[in-house]
Amino acid sequence: MNHQLKAHISKSLWNALHEEIERTGHSLSHVVRDALSSALGLEHHSLFQVSTSGALVKGVYQGCMTVGDLKRHGDFGLGTYDGLDGELIMLDGHCYQAGAEGVIREAEDPWFVPFAAITRFATDQSADIANITSFEALKKQLDDLRLSENIFVGFRLEGVFEKIDLRAACKAAPDEDLVTATSHQSEFSFENVTGTLVGFWTPPYAKALNVAGYHLHFVTSDHKMGGHLLDLKAAKLSASLHFETDFHIAIPETKTFLEADLRDDPSKALDIAESGSARNR
Repeated sequence: MNHQLKAHISKSLWNALHEEIERTGHSLSHVVRDALSSALGLEHHSLFQVSTSGALVKGVYQGCMTVGDLKRHGDFGLGTYDGLDGELIMLDGHCYQAGAEGVIREAEDPWFVPFAAITRFATDQSADIANITSFEALKKQLDDLRLSENIFVGFRLEGVFEKIDLRAACKAAPDEDLVTATSHQSEFSFENVTGTLVGFWTPPYAKALNVAGYHLHFVTSDHKMGGHLLDLKAAKLSASLHFETDFHIAIPETKTFLEADLRDDPSKALDIAESGSARNR
């Protein structure tokens, strides 16, 4: 929920605000929010990302940031671990690893992360969605909630899942690319479980940086099971949206990243890897 703020400010501050609006082209609300966030040490509406999905496609799985450092940049998001060792799910400031058959354990701060996208989640919009017969049906309903095709959106979806199909990446062998590594991933399903989907919608123009479209990970309410979403069925879910208007990326300085050829369009390989081996091979 957004709140209105009324305040008395000096003429010099008022002039400075308008100079910043002219310089950036942003709205008054955007400039004030950014200034308040900076003054208060907050990073609302900022998406922080480690590395790129294009690098993952090329097999650049070497961890470049620790879980402890990642937590300094947000409390909500997803990714993977060093060597593609399971799915990373960050929810309410806790970081989890979903491994084989969806078994979850809490990640330790010294663990390394090669790729992640996280934010400080704050609900900007909420809605109940119903009659979710598949992932494709869910996407269509979420599309109706998004305000633009050109900004990132964080999604938190909670409720009872009649059935949910998931996968968890298994630790990759040396020199395996993403498609090869995910061809032997663990796929599994759960029925009538309560939990939360965590993830983002990424604009098509950012396809070289992140997975274009929807990318969601799941964790049960008891934090014992979870994984990367492949498909689902639910009667009703509560959706919370967080609009990401700033994007920050940490470029790895590892030898493998610096020497990788990242010129190719990763979209096709990502589609195969994201959708699950059983559905595409």
